[in-house]
Amino acid sequence: MAIGNFDGVHRGHQRMIDILSSRAAAANAPSIAMTFDPPPVALLRPERTPPSLTTIAHRTELLKRYGVDHVVVWPTSRDLLNLSPREFFDQVILNQLRAKGMVEGPNFFFGKNRSGNVDTLAEFCAADDVLFEVVQPVRDGESMVSSSRIRELVAAGQLDEATEMLGHSYRLSGTVVHGAGRGRTIGFPTANLEAIETLCPGAGVYAGFCEVEGRQCLAAVNIGENPTFEDSKVKVEVHLIDFTGNLYDQSLDVDLLSRVRSVESFASAEALQVQIQKDVESVREICAAKLSQSR
Repeated sequence: MAIGNFDGVHRGHQRMIDILSSRAAAANAPSIAMTFDPPPVALLRPERTPPSLTTIAHRTELLKRYGVDHVVVWPTSRDLLNLSPREFFDQVILNQLRAKGMVEGPNFFFGKNRSGNVDTLAEFCAADDVLFEVVQPVRDGESMVSSSRIRELVAAGQLDEATEMLGHSYRLSGTVVHGAGRGRTIGFPTANLEAIETLCPGAGVYAGFCEVEGRQCLAAVNIGENPTFEDSKVKVEVHLIDFTGNLYDQSLDVDLLSRVRSVESFASAEALQVQIQKDVESVREICAAKLSQSR
């Protein structure tokens, strides 16, 4: 088993999963990834809780996609956080999950006040005949692949760099609500997303795709204000290319690939309409290139 927040399930996590799956197969045991809901920092220091890169549902989906047999989502409580490292190891890892082996990164901490580290865990595992292995971080050029670095890139709208570190597209999930209806009047209706639980990228227009009614649709996604109509409310507006249908009150997952341009103010609705058509063509090109790379 491996324990962690696994937020983003990035390339560093994927290396850990590869090794975890390999060791589990050799031991004739299932591989388990254990994560927490909410993350422990949300109870310990709520003011310092970073925005999530993945919902629990998407995190679970990704962990299984990359090779984990089972995902345990452990409810975080004060009682859990007050366990000493030894108590956590005995009660959770040995007694409840019956681990035969553990795989962790070098920055793993556990137990009350994060007082246990990988050296502590190695000692406990050795004493109880539990296999243990530390997986080194993955580097991307001069930067270490990490959830915190990916958050910085997403917040800055640098989706290409964030996607490179993630090893997959960045997903926004929300509920489609009624908007002002301006997009429909200029020929580009949008699905307005609210109740988004994860970090929104910086303002801009993005290329992406989503699955709707069993088929994959290309999406031009506008995030930010609408200065052309003097609308200062930050919104997430998704134009599904070549799609017609009613999505109100439905959940929608949008996988973002790349930033197309910044948010701009146009002299008229007609000028905006011309630009959106250009955006749509850019989205088609970006998605086609992505599809050809994945073949």
